[in-house]
Amino acid sequence: MKYFLLVLMIFGTVTVSGQKISFSEKALNDVFLSAANEDVKFSEVLEKHKGKTILIDVWANWCKDCIVGMPDVKALQNEFGEVSFVFLSLDKNIEHWRYGIDKYKMTGDHYFISSGWEGGFCSSIDLDWIPRYIVVDANGAISLYRAIKARDSKIKSALSK
Repeated sequence: MKYFLLVLMIFGTVTVSGQKISFSEKALNDVFLSAANEDVKFSEVLEKHKGKTILIDVWANWCKDCIVGMPDVKALQNEFGEVSFVFLSLDKNIEHWRYGIDKYKMTGDHYFISSGWEGGFCSSIDLDWIPRYIVVDANGAISLYRAIKARDSKIKSALSK
């Protein structure tokens, strides 16, 4: 397993049957703003939750589909309490991001994607729509690369593994 992870680190993103199973160096090195106003690399976010399954929710306060899916995300949080929920915001500014967290009473680990849609993280995951849900398994591999609805049965399946 260590050899596999070393290969991933050297060669970047790996795909299996068209689904990416790891994040590129470009994504891992993108810097986000934490809820505590600290700059944090995406790799550090993943490291913080190492050994746990992670549901990544890329969202924005202005995104109607994101807000419509919030009750479903909260239901997933209730059902899968052992899973880490990481919210990455593409809001237009920090104030809107913080307002959305409070308004929708979102619990989890929150970050603002300072580099926006064109930055390293979003461009490397081929982001073309939000919300976007990604599941990372306890071993650090991407088990679900793309879901755009929180009700997608593939999310529950990935979280159950």
